[in-house]
Amino acid sequence: MPGRLVRTQTAERVSDLLGSREGRAHLAAHGWAQGMPIVMAEPAELLNDVMGMVSMHGRSALVAMLDAGSDELKFLYVSPPNPVLKSVDPEEATTHIPELFARTENQGAVTFRVKYWDSCAVALPIPVFHPVADTKTYGQRLSL
Repeated sequence: MPGRLVRTQTAERVSDLLGSREGRAHLAAHGWAQGMPIVMAEPAELLNDVMGMVSMHGRSALVAMLDAGSDELKFLYVSPPNPVLKSVDPEEATTHIPELFARTENQGAVTFRVKYWDSCAVALPIPVFHPVADTKTYGQRLSL
């Protein structure tokens, strides 16, 4: 159907999270602000490609991805490239986005650089959100 938006499962889950007051508060506690870009990623995507999408926004962004094993909605906070950060080698061209998620989960803040950037950026993990059982999303409230 022309003009129809294709929504991924990741986009739907992000929308549900942002549709709840508790979900927005969780993300805000970890650096998200209203209007901040959220880039949707699939586990098979290359890190360079995902960060190319982040670059289009020219500012801090969140990267959202559904974990292939656990089906948990995961987020990374990604800073814009900054020349004052200690320089590191660019990521390998074959690095996939789940590898950056795994490194941040193990190490916390990770300084990294992709082929598009002259400077490094920092990626920070955002803890997985687990809603209170009776919290309803915006979509659930509308379907009452």
